[in-house]
Amino acid sequence: MFNEEYTLVAVADYVLGQTPGNTVSNLSSSRALRDITEKHGCVYNSSAVGEVNAVAKMKETNAVIGGEGNGGVIYPASHSGRDSLVGAALFLSHLAKSGLKCSELRKTYPDYFISKNKIELTPEIDVDAILAKMKEKYSNEQVTDIDGVKIDFAESWVHLRKSNTEPIIRIYAEANSMEKANELADSIKEVIKSLAV
Repeated sequence: MFNEEYTLVAVADYVLGQTPGNTVSNLSSSRALRDITEKHGCVYNSSAVGEVNAVAKMKETNAVIGGEGNGGVIYPASHSGRDSLVGAALFLSHLAKSGLKCSELRKTYPDYFISKNKIELTPEIDVDAILAKMKEKYSNEQVTDIDGVKIDFAESWVHLRKSNTEPIIRIYAEANSMEKANELADSIKEVIKSLAV
């Protein structure tokens, strides 16, 4: 299925084929953008979640394309903000020039699946302390803490973010199958529970 995560991936593939340069997406977006960017010999960077953060990182790194995995495409050659019309035009240009069907185009990209979960904690639990413990526990992996804690494993990742309004931790996990993504999310939930006692 050509889900929203692959909109930015396909558009970036097209743009990088015309104008090589850096790309940006937020920490909760698919690793597929990084893979496509590197395939074009360019550099991928991640930002905190939120359009304003993606735009700031794009400006900082002079990115030629970026956005968020929810399908939001930011194309600085047009303007520095999400634009669904520009995203649709770039996607359709890519589709037309490739001569492929949507399903055929999707098959040209790596397969990743995201599992979106959350874990509810009691109000007295210090969520920031839990995230700090997770960062320490997985310090032998690639850890990013610009927005919660993201742990990059060799073939998967998990992003933990606290809610500002309720005692929960959002858990996004990505792997090369939905089963593996769900398993990763479940195992991280168990680790969090063990740290919360």
